Amino acid sequence: MEVVLAEKYGFCAGVRVADKLVRIAVAKGQSGAILGQVVHNESVEREMATLGFPTVHRLEEAREHAGRIVFSAHGIAPSVRTEAAALGLAAIDTTCKFVTDIHREIARSLDDGCFIAVLGQKDHREVIGYTKDLDPERYGIFYDLEEVQGFRWESHPKVKVVFQTTLNAERFYEHVTDMRRRVPDLRIADTICYATKENQDALRVLCADPSIDAIVVIGGHHSKNTKELVKIAGESKPTIFVGTAADLDAAAFAGMRKVGVTAGASTPDYDVEAVVERLRAIG
Repeated sequence: MEVVLAEKYGFCAGVRVADKLVRIAVAKGQSGAILGQVVHNESVEREMATLGFPTVHRLEEAREHAGRIVFSAHGIAPSVRTEAAALGLAAIDTTCKFVTDIHREIARSLDDGCFIAVLGQKDHREVIGYTKDLDPERYGIFYDLEEVQGFRWESHPKVKVVFQTTLNAERFYEHVTDMRRRVPDLRIADTICYATKENQDALRVLCADPSIDAIVVIGGHHSKNTKELVKIAGESKPTIFVGTAADLDAAAFAGMRKVGVTAGASTPDYDVEAVVERLRAIG
């Protein structure tokens, strides 16, 4: 069985920086806690814990971990920084540059009188970071097309659209089309991460190869961009979603001659390498 890797897959630049910043702290002899997964991947979360940076879900918990808190690549609301400072916590900020740029874009657009339409998931940490401190009258979060269609856009003549960085842009074409018909001044910010787009485009190339029997997608179970890869692959090929090589079932590949492999933007290289090695052993 031949194993073919997508041309683009795995760690994006923002995730690599977040991972590196924690490792630099470890090399300095520091320890602390991470507010939520530093990236949405269970392997990375386990590794960070062994290095002295376990995941916590409340700032107060960081007091028990050397009084140091890591803000994840997904970003946080300004009020969270203020709260951390008030608690006397030392902070390591690993917020992705693209996420920081979106925070600035939202602030500029609000100053310009825009209503902010966030296309994304209400419970995603990145989206929570954008909206937590905003006036509820000044923004809306939309994921399903029906939410866009049922919204009273006539009350908002000037709208700025921003996207959660990990989305599949094609999925939201109809959302934007509907808004264009109903909003006199609609402004679109292209905020989907370039690495997310590259991984998706490279996967589509694999899916277009008729000789590939199935696609294996590697990533964290809470990773939105990984789930989007699973959806894209599932539209045209049998698709197997795994977190690590240990999740692979040899029986699932019986009779297959060629398998494509991709990975989400928060999947570490060592997980990809282990999956490829295991697939070749199965083959």
